[in-house]
Amino acid sequence: MTYQLLWQPDPGNAKKSRMYDFMQHVNKKFGSSFNDYHQLHRWSIEHPADFWGTFWHYSGIIFSKDYDQVVDDPKKMPGAKWFQGARLNFAENLLRYRDQRTAIIFRGEGISQQSTVSSQQSAARPDERSEIRISSQQLFHGERRITNRELHDQVHRVAEGLRRLGVKKNDRVAGFMPNIPETVIAMLATSSMGAIWSSSSPDFGIKGVLDRFSQIEPSVIFAVDGYSYNGKRFDSQEKLRGILSQLPTIRKVVMVNFTGNLDTSSIQNAISWEELAQPVTGEMTFEQLPFDHPLYIMYSSGTTGLPKSIVHSQGGTLIQHMKELMLHCDVRKDDVVFYFTTCGWMMWNWFVSALSLGATIVCYDGNPFYPEPASLIKMADELNFTLFGTSAKYIASLEAAGVRPKEISDFPKMRIITSTGSPLSDESFGYVYREWKKDVQLASISGGTDIISCFVLGSPVLPVYKGEIQCSGLGMDVDSLDEQGNSVREEKGELVCKTAFPSMPIYFWNDPTGEKYRNAYFTDYEGIWRHGDYIRISDHGGITMFGRSDATLNPGGVRIGTSEIYRVLESMVEIADAVVIGQQFQGDERVILFVQMRKNYELTEEVIKKIKASIRTSCSPRHVPAIIMETPGVPYTLNGKKVEIAVKKMIHGEDVLNRDALANPLVLDYFRDLQIPENM
Repeated sequence: MTYQLLWQPDPGNAKKSRMYDFMQHVNKKFGSSFNDYHQLHRWSIEHPADFWGTFWHYSGIIFSKDYDQVVDDPKKMPGAKWFQGARLNFAENLLRYRDQRTAIIFRGEGISQQSTVSSQQSAARPDERSEIRISSQQLFHGERRITNRELHDQVHRVAEGLRRLGVKKNDRVAGFMPNIPETVIAMLATSSMGAIWSSSSPDFGIKGVLDRFSQIEPSVIFAVDGYSYNGKRFDSQEKLRGILSQLPTIRKVVMVNFTGNLDTSSIQNAISWEELAQPVTGEMTFEQLPFDHPLYIMYSSGTTGLPKSIVHSQGGTLIQHMKELMLHCDVRKDDVVFYFTTCGWMMWNWFVSALSLGATIVCYDGNPFYPEPASLIKMADELNFTLFGTSAKYIASLEAAGVRPKEISDFPKMRIITSTGSPLSDESFGYVYREWKKDVQLASISGGTDIISCFVLGSPVLPVYKGEIQCSGLGMDVDSLDEQGNSVREEKGELVCKTAFPSMPIYFWNDPTGEKYRNAYFTDYEGIWRHGDYIRISDHGGITMFGRSDATLNPGGVRIGTSEIYRVLESMVEIADAVVIGQQFQGDERVILFVQMRKNYELTEEVIKKIKASIRTSCSPRHVPAIIMETPGVPYTLNGKKVEIAVKKMIHGEDVLNRDALANPLVLDYFRDLQIPENM
């Protein structure tokens, strides 16, 4: 195959990167002579104990006791034990800086410079403990900046408040919160004492929240009075009362007055944030914990059953995030890191870890297209983002809206744009370099909630080719296997990982025998992690994603990734969105394509012929849908992932039980009892 080169790192800049520096560090320590990324990666997967042990010290992880052994058996999956004997604390690592530099910037919808609250306004002298006093209008509308010193102080206050409420190590603390500084503070306070944090976005429905939190039985929940989206306020308190009525383990509700409508008297066992976060004296205590002590409970999407409750460790999360942010994204002290995410998506947990490197993180809550499609682009310019993280859907939507970021700014500080959530199309790769910035590392990344990190992502010392993820992550023994289990290159196959890594889940909640855990990843290949993605690895090590393998189309026994068809449709002006599924039909499977038309366009016979011709030309005759029908909408999860599986279940007469996991669940009703013609 031929691959179109879009970007190459400047040789001088590449040699200034942390990735290059780490390579030289490895060469010096082990007497090696690696001079490119792929040599370093091969070493990292062939010698996992040497790699992870070296990075442990290179990264500057704070610990009270060093490890006795890096890993007992890297080929033991599941069950490998990492960094036994070590003692550390996740929050202590994220709160290592206590100066007056900005740790968090928050912006919400309706930002106005008149309502900006600076750290200088909220701290009288550097040697005094700060007290952030701001109105609900500033919380909701304005920009807030919190220094490293203020962040440490607020976390200390909340941690002591949780202790007064009786929270102790291993207790679960839940967040029903938007992406605001208080969520970061509550998470860090929870992890500082060895309790376990789990969060859900307030736009989840009651059932969606209960499907998650009822499994883990939290004792305290943090919540807001409401949130905004697309210029409208939504009250969360009625929904919260519905959740609490079916969550009897909650002893106390900590309420943040975010929109100015807080009524703690209407919430049983509620106290305000201010009541919890009282001034404290003395030094903060960070509970020193084993490497594999629980930190987060994350959840699968839950669109085809009860969400899996996936438990991630303090040490595994920390070392994996620091590796990805420090080496693969080259994040440094004084960088400004942004990810458009909710607190129910693992990218929130990922980008918050940038605090461990001294970076400023930018939290945004609201519609990224409010009050205009270019809102986040303008914010990136104003705040000098160095890392802009978002979803493939957002980038495609920017292009569809006609936004040309290069007309707003040349973004002199922006070094890297990361995209995840779904495969980034060829068109979106081209759009970024044509209409946004030519000299930027566009890093499509992929991994997921299951590992709270990435299998494949970017590298500042590698080129970017259209449609490709740059590389497999260091220490991640990623391969592509065909249906016979053979390793393949330049062919489509299953994404697997053949060696253990520290951020594997330590267990699933309420899975005492580990059966659910093993069934999720290890039933297809003994001792090998099967992730469920359909990929192609090129001869030069790049990765092309073709969508979830459980949504892979299989007409006539030929496997087709759904994203192959989406890539074609994204270039057609008539099509706003689409979802493609395989339908069981006459002993085989046929491809059914549902398209959502743009305004002022209709699905005519001419358009259908154009769609088929484009797919046949760009892909193959096998890819051409047997049936093309119009749909009023396409279902997505709240995290922006297209859910072909839900549509496929509806088409085959099965129900989708956990609709609260969807951003637009009513769309599914269109597919119920839909009469699909035998032919077109």
